[in-house]
Amino acid sequence: MRFRGFALIGLSLAMLVSCAPKKETGRTATMKKQSFGKTAAGVDVDLYTLANGNGVEVAITTYGGIVVSLKTPDRAGLSSDIVLGFDSLDGYLKGHPYFGALIGRYGNRIAKGRFTLNGVEYKLAVNNGENHLHGGIQGFDKVVWKARDVSTPEAASLELTYLSKDGEEGYPGNLSVTVTYTLTAKNELKIDYLATTDKDTVVNLTNHSYFNLAGQGQGDILGHEVTINAGRFLPVDAGLIPTGERKAVGGTPFDFNRPMTIGARIQQDDEQLKRGKGYDHCYILNGSGGALTPAARVHEPKSGRVMEVLTTEPALQLYTGNFLDGTLTGKGGKVYQFRYGFCMETQHYPDSPNQPDFPSVVLKPGAKYQTTTVYRFSAEAAR
Repeated sequence: MRFRGFALIGLSLAMLVSCAPKKETGRTATMKKQSFGKTAAGVDVDLYTLANGNGVEVAITTYGGIVVSLKTPDRAGLSSDIVLGFDSLDGYLKGHPYFGALIGRYGNRIAKGRFTLNGVEYKLAVNNGENHLHGGIQGFDKVVWKARDVSTPEAASLELTYLSKDGEEGYPGNLSVTVTYTLTAKNELKIDYLATTDKDTVVNLTNHSYFNLAGQGQGDILGHEVTINAGRFLPVDAGLIPTGERKAVGGTPFDFNRPMTIGARIQQDDEQLKRGKGYDHCYILNGSGGALTPAARVHEPKSGRVMEVLTTEPALQLYTGNFLDGTLTGKGGKVYQFRYGFCMETQHYPDSPNQPDFPSVVLKPGAKYQTTTVYRFSAEAAR
């Protein structure tokens, strides 16, 4: 099946204001470090700010590897922060819906918080109804990572490392994890994930940033135009666990093969939309075989901002902020109401450890878990 939406992207490149790399200005990539406070246990937390000289800037904290802010220019060249989050560490420590966080050991859900590997049943924390979600109660989003500046003159890069010990949150094996955030001169935020283990285990890492390309706190995301490079998605049961079916998107509200606003069909009388309270579903990406492949494109008409997602992962979870309810006040005093942000989490399929027909998420000693995701930013001229 030809993916029509991404064919349109190729035709519209001439319309982009800042998709192509800008000419050299003599400025190089920069990174600055500052204190971001302490955890309740007294552990120091730092904030690293990466900039590329093109008006793109990303701030990342060692607590949870969280993307605290991400500033990109609109079509007029004015930069705004386009991710949801908090101004200080306290907001993250009080609890939040994974704003900007690194997720592990296992992104998304594992049914009933248990799986069997090599004949042994492992019991995980149950923190989402009867299911395990995003690594459990003390997942990678709530630990302090070790940081190292690995920048080059062309790109600012922050390397984060963490050792998840055998038995942590119920998972087997000592898992050594390295995540590298790189801000390139092409206005890309590149995330490289690497993990090794000393015992058979399961791994599925991702980032959980909530985006609003109009600017964080600037209304809902229903007018964002989305294209997803996928012909099938995974229907879910009432607990948001995949049923095992791989359903074609054609003729359903889940078809984003051509640009479609998030809000165009989100209220349709569809059982899957009702179960997710909107979009909260995993898309099986076309042509994903380990190479960096176009996964999605998002355009916000008022600002002109464009975000393209490329990944080596086989799937992408689209989540439309269905559980934001106005109880959280974020950066600059902005209140995060219903559907004020969307997520595009690149990953393996949810509940893969319990579904042998899904691509394997088992990592063995001597092997490497290695994936890459790129978020590329630009701005499009008014139509």
